[in-house]
Amino acid sequence: MQAAIGRSGTSAFKREGDGATPIAAMKLISGFTRGERIRLPQTPLSMRRISGDMLWCDEPKHAAYNRLVTQRVGAPFKPSHEEMKRADGLYDVCLVMDWNITSRKRYGGSAIFFHLIKPGYQMTAGCVAVSLCDMKRLLPHLRKGTLVKVLG
Repeated sequence: MQAAIGRSGTSAFKREGDGATPIAAMKLISGFTRGERIRLPQTPLSMRRISGDMLWCDEPKHAAYNRLVTQRVGAPFKPSHEEMKRADGLYDVCLVMDWNITSRKRYGGSAIFFHLIKPGYQMTAGCVAVSLCDMKRLLPHLRKGTLVKVLG
């Protein structure tokens, strides 16, 4: 199965913003989907529908670093973040891997997801990405705790 990784390759010493995919065995925690844009097979993995107010904080100095945050109406979330509801479709299926989540360290890297690929298998900002066809093939076999291994 073909996949894309970070634009800086892999790293055993992942740091925020370095563009590298961590060399690690990362457990899947849960996932997100754009249910209105895509129909997925059943999966044992807990999947949550993405809404327009969902953001992922990637500001190392913020208390919500590497966490999902909900933007309140009339009170924009100002720290650096990623919008989960993306126009480009990369997060139409977005699985959360346990990189720097369970035991979080500032600047240890954030938003390391397993998501859909850009056309032409372009590199990611540090995530692992596969085609929609391959993701649909994998989903029925994925559950919380499934290991995604990135080798150096």
